[in-house]
Amino acid sequence: MSDPNDLTDRLKAEAARLGFDMIGVAPAVAPPGFPSYLRWLEEGHAAGMAYLERQAAARSHPSALLEGVRSVVVAGFVYGRRGESTGDDPRRGKVARYARGADYHELLWRRLESLLAWLQAECHGARGRAVADTAPLLERDFARLAGLGFIGKNTMLIGKRLGSYTLLGALLTDADLTPDAPVESGHCGTCTRCLDACPTGAFDGPYQLDARRCISYWTIEHRGPLPDGAAAALDGWAFGCDVCQEVCPWNRKAPDGREPELAPRPEWTDPDLVAWLEADPEEFRRLLKGTALSRSRRAGLVRNAAHILAARRVAAAIPALERLRDDPDPTIRDAAIRSLQVLSAE
Repeated sequence: MSDPNDLTDRLKAEAARLGFDMIGVAPAVAPPGFPSYLRWLEEGHAAGMAYLERQAAARSHPSALLEGVRSVVVAGFVYGRRGESTGDDPRRGKVARYARGADYHELLWRRLESLLAWLQAECHGARGRAVADTAPLLERDFARLAGLGFIGKNTMLIGKRLGSYTLLGALLTDADLTPDAPVESGHCGTCTRCLDACPTGAFDGPYQLDARRCISYWTIEHRGPLPDGAAAALDGWAFGCDVCQEVCPWNRKAPDGREPELAPRPEWTDPDLVAWLEADPEEFRRLLKGTALSRSRRAGLVRNAAHILAARRVAAAIPALERLRDDPDPTIRDAAIRSLQVLSAE
């Protein structure tokens, strides 16, 4: 039988060899934040994300994902580069840093599957499952239990060394591994910069995010036309929003991401939103393939771009918007018509 301490140490060394920037081990227990998560759902803070309600019971314990699970290995990558801020050109929009490179889901799955293969070679008979964001697991709870950071007032996992620009995945296994010491206390102190800086006031208070007022929700998760209030308040964000992380003091000295697959691509770092409106639909869909932006699809991204350009009174968008009034997609047609109305108003 493998010594848990030795196996855990060697597992972490293998994770480092695979390129992970962070790794920790948590016991497979009920996540401490689950009761708060249920209250968050009951209060309607999930907005239109009905799948969170459907999956709620599965998040109560990792055994819902792997029967007999004993350990939850949490691993992740740092993403983003310094000096990525978008300029003042009103034609250009903002994309959340995590989405500027390759799709992080695929990266995490591949590396976690490789780590699982290593574990199974070292610990014969061990079972495991790699999950990354799409499975019903409260990753940040287990990351805290695994000693990787604390939960900030903006609800993000924050590492004192790595900051919050991190992407998390987990490897669930029935192998006996030695858990790390959990992070028991927060380190935000009296700071409320993230809460104060939110462009839409999406925080009801510390640790309380209401998706109904969150730019990331409206630009990524929401399907169909945007309500007037949301359409006028995107603050230039065409996909996601980083404001509550940009102002966080813990990110001032955090390192740049070093994983090549997550390196920002120019076309997504500082995108020309008028070009999004003018792009051939099939070519645009091809460009989205293999990126996290595909979550919003062409319809969501063109919708977002149209409303941002209208709010900024970018007259150069009018010809493209006029053509999009006849687009096959009803969401795009709606955004084009409403944006033209805004641009024609005095």
